[in-house]
Amino acid sequence: MRRVVRTGGFEEIGGYARAVRIGDIIAVSGTCDTSADDVYGQTRAAFEKALAALAELGAGLDDVIRTRIFLAPGTDWRRSVDAHRELFGGVSPANTTLFAAGFIPDGALVEVEVDAVAQIT
Repeated sequence: MRRVVRTGGFEEIGGYARAVRIGDIIAVSGTCDTSADDVYGQTRAAFEKALAALAELGAGLDDVIRTRIFLAPGTDWRRSVDAHRELFGGVSPANTTLFAAGFIPDGALVEVEVDAVAQIT
């Protein structure tokens, strides 16, 4: 059974979902949040959005197995991973952190992705 979470915006334009669950597997699309002016605040807010999408599909922090952090060139990667550690340090998912050329929307300093495996309830 396929379940999706849609939150509007770019998803409608691009024809994708914020998150998709098939069986035990959940993938959360690249997620940005520009409500903060700094990379720490944007990282934390983006991961909180991703975790909210997981929750809508019946998963939580303990189900996260991989995270990805894509950073704008010149941003302080240490501040981004500080936010990651605060949220995920207790579950220690696999992670990839790298610099990317740029993001949609304008003003985004970071984009994150989350993958999870959650037992069907």
